[in-house]
Amino acid sequence: MDNLQNTSGDTLNKVQDNSSSSDNCDMEIADGSPLISIITITYNAESEIGPTLESLNRQTFRNFEHLVIDGASSDNTLAIVKEMSPDSIVISEPDKGLYDAMNKGLRAAKGEYVLFLNAGDSLHSPDILRRYAERRGANIIYGDTIIVDSERNFIKPRHLSAPKKLTFKSFSKGMLICHQAFMVRRSISPEYDLQYRFSADYEWTLKCLRSSDPTHNANIEAIAIDYLSDGLTDKNHKASLKERYKIMCRYYGTFPTVIRHIGFAVRNILRKFHLHS
Repeated sequence: MDNLQNTSGDTLNKVQDNSSSSDNCDMEIADGSPLISIITITYNAESEIGPTLESLNRQTFRNFEHLVIDGASSDNTLAIVKEMSPDSIVISEPDKGLYDAMNKGLRAAKGEYVLFLNAGDSLHSPDILRRYAERRGANIIYGDTIIVDSERNFIKPRHLSAPKKLTFKSFSKGMLICHQAFMVRRSISPEYDLQYRFSADYEWTLKCLRSSDPTHNANIEAIAIDYLSDGLTDKNHKASLKERYKIMCRYYGTFPTVIRHIGFAVRNILRKFHLHS
């Protein structure tokens, strides 16, 4: 999921307008490419934000706006953003947590599509946004993810890979696609439910999928995201799984969810037995 946790602070609020946003809109009309809103949530992220900004600076597709929703950082996060990405729209103020900040980003977004790319995570290669933009017409556009360490070294592929055909039922198996690789048309993007502290992104994806016909979901068929290990969900793994279980019961039914989790447990036992045999 995400690698930052926002907290309130007394840091002076700062809002930086993006003077190029109107130019982006003109570009969208001129060449038919969609304006994409990239939303980055930060809080004291000076050690993580650099690779994220660098990956955006390298993109060959330029019709995007970048919104940094900051939880009143007290370190050099905002100075780094100003230096590396002076056109980014920055909103820095205390918030009520990660998903409250993400809702702020959704409200501020002007793009046809929204994509969350949090500090430490990065677009895998310079052509990723172009690959997303080429699927314009789809409601949900997605790709695969790999896990990297703080030195940007490859650790492993994500344990679940993006399916060729994505449906609402696909997510009954869990978070099948990394949230950062999941780009959604803004018009079908709801706000995050703040009753969930660790898995509101999973519930959000279910709402998006329920609002989209499967024929309007598109796989870019490429690795889209380098995901930084040791994120918020990693640090709160058990709590996240409990929340996700409750969400699954709510959307897919309690009995099917229980049966499915029994299957998960059996497969994990067999996998461990195989590894040690």
